[in-house]
Amino acid sequence: MLTTNYVPGVPAWLDFGAEDIEAAKEFYGSLFGWGFWSAGPEAGGYGMFHLDEKIVAAVGPLVEEGARPSWTLYFHTTDADAAAKAVEQAGGTVRVSPFDIFDQGRMAAFTDPEGAQFAVWQPYQRPGLDTVSAQNSLCWTELYTPDVAASKDFYRTVFSWDYQDNTMSDGFTYTIVLPAGGGKETSQSGIIGISEEMRKGGLEPHWQPWFEVADCDAAVSAATSRGGRGLMGPEDVEGVGRIAVVADPFDAVFGVMTSATPEG
Repeated sequence: MLTTNYVPGVPAWLDFGAEDIEAAKEFYGSLFGWGFWSAGPEAGGYGMFHLDEKIVAAVGPLVEEGARPSWTLYFHTTDADAAAKAVEQAGGTVRVSPFDIFDQGRMAAFTDPEGAQFAVWQPYQRPGLDTVSAQNSLCWTELYTPDVAASKDFYRTVFSWDYQDNTMSDGFTYTIVLPAGGGKETSQSGIIGISEEMRKGGLEPHWQPWFEVADCDAAVSAATSRGGRGLMGPEDVEGVGRIAVVADPFDAVFGVMTSATPEG
């Protein structure tokens, strides 16, 4: 479960890179009830999505050559420069070298050896998102990778993550990510292997955010009625809840989840 207790290696920030910021604000605002706060004219269009006066995500223009609309997950670090060195030493790529975001924090953006993009956030004044794991906020993250073992080694080197492998009834293995020294209650992400056939079908390595919603089916219907596409589900997952994966009108992928209510 994600929390705002930001320790090294946990998801701390999330933003959407948009070709059309106004269109992104309209889609996600209507889907999740998010408002928008501009970070000011000096921020180049970047701003924060908020719910009940609490920041739940952010949005900004695409700035990298060849970039496509997508969600980027940022993981907490105490030293963005050291994280960049660790990424390079482990075989990843530094796409954006560490730099300060005013007095808010220091960030850097990377690509792991299998091709999934991610970033790190070293906080100054801004620890991270104000709210996670609440309705219409980030509740889970997943890595889709063609080489689970290699990805586990890479992220263990960069973030000292621990892992728990769970074998399902169909033989599929789902890997749970835990921050260094954390127990089950600190689980933050899942890792899913993608086959060559899946890659030929268009599924590329990536980090995917999941958002908690009150009604998974209603959220998918709302997303598709606003130009999105349903990619998976809705379907029930025992012990997890009802889930679905959606592509927004800009072809960026995210998941929605109505978590199971624990009995008793």
